[in-house]
This record gives sequence, C-alpha cells and structure tokens, in this order.
Amino acid sequence: MTTPWGDVDLTRFPADPRDPLRAWDAADTYLLKHLAESGTDLSGAVVVVGDRWGALGTALTGADGCSPTLISDSYLGQRATEENLARKSPAGTGHGTRAELLTTQDTPPDRVDVLLVRVPKSLALLEDQLHRLRPALHEGTVVVGTGMVKEIHTSTLNLFERIVGPTRTSLAEKKARLIFSTPDLSLSPGRDPWPLRYRLPDDVGVVAGRAVVNHAGVFCAERLDIGTRFFLQHLPRATGAARIVDLGCGNGVVGTSAALTDPDAEILFTDESHQAVASAAATYAENCGDRPGKAVFRVGDGLAGVPDGSVDLVLNNPPFHTHQATSDATAWRMFAQAHAALRPGGELWVVGNRHLGHHLKLRRLFGRSELIAGNPKFVVLKAVRRG
Repeated sequence: MTTPWGDVDLTRFPADPRDPLRAWDAADTYLLKHLAESGTDLSGAVVVVGDRWGALGTALTGADGCSPTLISDSYLGQRATEENLARKSPAGTGHGTRAELLTTQDTPPDRVDVLLVRVPKSLALLEDQLHRLRPALHEGTVVVGTGMVKEIHTSTLNLFERIVGPTRTSLAEKKARLIFSTPDLSLSPGRDPWPLRYRLPDDVGVVAGRAVVNHAGVFCAERLDIGTRFFLQHLPRATGAARIVDLGCGNGVVGTSAALTDPDAEILFTDESHQAVASAAATYAENCGDRPGKAVFRVGDGLAGVPDGSVDLVLNNPPFHTHQATSDATAWRMFAQAHAALRPGGELWVVGNRHLGHHLKLRRLFGRSELIAGNPKFVVLKAVRRG
C-alpha cells in the first residue's frame, strides 16, 4: 500500500489462498492522504478504532512521531497488525515510536488528541465505541472517520452527530468517503446502551425463555437470529460428550444449550471477536453460574492450538462475511480445524444457509455428511471424523 510516508507491505491473517482479498482499501488510503495533506499533528495521543488488518496503524506508526493506540474487536485483525508492524520494522519503528494494541473490552485511553475511526459493519459497535471514547475527547480533538460509500449511511452520521458533535462528510473518492466530526463537550448523548440483554423464545429447547447477553457488534445482538434459532431446535441431546466446542460462539447461546443438556461436559467457547467472547461468558454465567469450572472462554483463531483428537463434539454456525466481503474461507478453515480437533468418532454439527453448499465442503474433509434437518432457508448437517 502506498502512503504519504512510504510504501508498506500488508497481509491479512491467516494467509489463505482461498481468500485473495487485500489487506487495505480506498477508505484507508483516503484517510491517510487527508491526514498528510491537512497537516494533522500526529505527535499527540492518536487513537485508531476498527483498523481491519492494520493498514492504518502500520502506516501511521512512526509517521511524524506517531505512536498510535489501536483498538480492535478482532483477534485476527490484531494478529495481522502485529505481523504487518513487524514486517515494517522488526525492532519497532525506531525513535521511540510504537503502536499499542487494545481490544474493545479494554479500558480506553483517558485522552485522545486525534481519533480515527474505520466505520464498522455494525452500527451498534460504532455506537458503543464512540460512547466509550467520548470522555477522552477535548475541544481540540480531531475526529475523522473513514469507510467505503456503501458503509456510510445517514444513521452512521447521526451517531457521530449525537455522540461526538457537528458532523459533515467529504466528497467521495474511489468510492470512499471521510467523516469529519467536531467534539461538542456540551452534548448529553445519554448512556451507552450496551451490553444488551433479552430473553429467548419458547421454542428453542433447554434455553427457552432464558436470558442472553450481547455486547455491541455481536451478530444479531438485539434478537435471536433465525439460523441459530433453527440450530437450537435440532441440537444433539444428552450426548455424553466430555468436551464440547462452541466454535464461533457469538453470544454463547449454543454452547450454553449444550452445557445445560450435558452438565458433565467441559464447554470451550471460542471466537475471534472479543465482544463475542465477552457476551458468551456473560450468557453462560447468567444461565450456568453453578458450574463455572466447566467452561473455558477463548479469543483466538478458531481451534488453532487445540490438541488433535481431543474434542468429542463441535457445534458451529460459520459466518460467510468478512467485514463487507462475502467469502467461504472462514467456513473452510473452521471445518478443517474441527476435523483435526475431533477424536475418531467425534462429530461436527453445522448450521448454514442452504445455498452455501456446506455439505460439499464437509464431504471433502470428512468423506460424507448427514442432513439432520432442513427448511427452505437453512440446513443442519452432521459430519463424523473417521479414524
């Protein structure tokens, strides 16, 4: 990626030949160009929120003395950022400049001189992060958001206006747009509504009527999505499994259901989203507080690092979007990780949109798959590891 401070070599994480998308786009380069052309002072407390693969953080670290704080919900995005920063300068950037990586669950900085926001897909996550960072803003704080035109809506601008202050947008350039917001310290934006809590419907098995906790940015945070609802209606019952994984756990409702069905099992909740794992931990505590030692919560790259052959049952509702891009690379990776982690005879249960053809992927990895349930939109599939 070419920047005003030189070229940087960027990659996504994990590198996957099935996912040819690059690690930056026009929204990143537009923001960097604006910062250079406007002469924005980068020597103070610079905070970058939602940098997807480290393009902004890598370019800015060391630029004009910049030592940015990078706040991200994505474990994979942070790993990419670490690799990109190391590739830029294995020993740091020199001159005392270095990036600090925080998660969306960490305490944010208490002062922000320049706030740069890569607009996320989730409006709720944007709302939550603006609320969390607002106390650190002052009258001189420069606030600039960036995103592709299709990612920036009236509701996006209204959030900046309501939480930060007067807001305007730039002209579009290469289908990207900038958002400029001026802090108004007299505003009273109200309290941060996240995390959100609701009760499940009465047709979802053992978790019917139980409470779910969702932090901002978790898929379908305000209600139970129809795919998970269908999955809950067809999960295996009383399997006797010793170790169960809720892979891509989201708010943890699937793993919580498994914990209630198999009370002696250890449940591993894993997701690459810090917001999701925090939600899963809260949902589990709400419903299974009497068995805290039976659950493990891990932010990471799916089942990477889980010993081969150590798992009895994997439950998975794989995503098919990476930010705004549609891709089956994540599903492929999850299925391959599950195959490795399962013991011989262990089972992978998957729910997915019928049109995605997950049965073909499972057939290639497991040899075959079984249709457990289906409706016009979703299928639940089971694959068994053979030897």
